[in-house]
Amino acid sequence: MIVCSCNVLSDHDVRNAVKAGGPDTRHAKQVYGCLGCSAECGRCARTIKAIIDEALGPCAKACCAGCPHSHPPAANGDAEPANFALAAY
Repeated sequence: MIVCSCNVLSDHDVRNAVKAGGPDTRHAKQVYGCLGCSAECGRCARTIKAIIDEALGPCAKACCAGCPHSHPPAANGDAEPANFALAAY
């Protein structure tokens, strides 16, 4: 089934991109990047997210702030990620 008519992406294309990207592919923007395109009108984003959640299975629902899939460990081995402040202009 075609889920993105702007880029002519099928549900199979999305599933294959998630499979290739693994659990790190959690957002529609990442799927577009894997497939070499970008969102045009955005009407398909919800459907793509639903396919991603389905493809990832239980991991999609279980992952949260402490999950290694959503937040890779800090390079220095600390459990807490580094905090960065944004500069004000």
